[in-house]
Amino acid sequence: MREDYSLEKKRFLELANKAYNSGIYTFTDFLGLGEQSAFHEIERELFGIPYRLFGGAEGCERVMIRFGSEELCGYDMPYPISIIHCRPVAEKFAEKLSHRDFLGAILNLGIERAVLGDIIFTEEGTYIFAKENIADFIAESLTRVRKTSVKCSITEKLPEGKLYNTKTVKVQAVGERIDALVAKVFSMSRDDASTLFSRGLIFINGRLCESASHKLKEGDIVSARGHGRFIYRGVENLTKKGKLNIIIELYV
Repeated sequence: MREDYSLEKKRFLELANKAYNSGIYTFTDFLGLGEQSAFHEIERELFGIPYRLFGGAEGCERVMIRFGSEELCGYDMPYPISIIHCRPVAEKFAEKLSHRDFLGAILNLGIERAVLGDIIFTEEGTYIFAKENIADFIAESLTRVRKTSVKCSITEKLPEGKLYNTKTVKVQAVGERIDALVAKVFSMSRDDASTLFSRGLIFINGRLCESASHKLKEGDIVSARGHGRFIYRGVENLTKKGKLNIIIELYV
């Protein structure tokens, strides 16, 4: 079921026009996939107003939109995004914590989802992207996630190398239809995969995909709400039985 983002679309246009008419940068909150898709539906109405989507690092799923550019405004302005680095106080006794654990702990502080970006797990700890006007409060107040005591600080440095963990997966399919690949990657039936499209849960590069027969292009990022996301890397070769060996980079 397609969600109604009429108010969000109106807000996007207001921010875009304010940036253009006043020569100042304007920013949205962090946007989920549905909101990003709603924005893409009105891109043609911007009439050349400059903008960029960014979440704090390349590959972020939740992003802000910045309207404006150095050419339009006469100066540059960074995104109001801070990075919170979080580690267990005692690594030896720390639980294995999930994205849901961290998100729940932060929201329980009275924080709204719109001020939070991605939450990323690395060997160096957990990194949380947040709007800079609330980041200090989160860093000071987030002291426990489930039963694990944690310590947080604001940082400007992310770990070197690959930020998001992915694994390469090879799947076989008779074609490149997206519903077949979603079914293979997330281990579900073709019928179950098809229902995700009618429910508005499949996105390609931040755009809602309602066509189960859509054929992917190399580099497309597919997000299935509640299941995960992957990058389509294309066809490796053809099997003797005429099936395609397809390479997927799955976020884990």
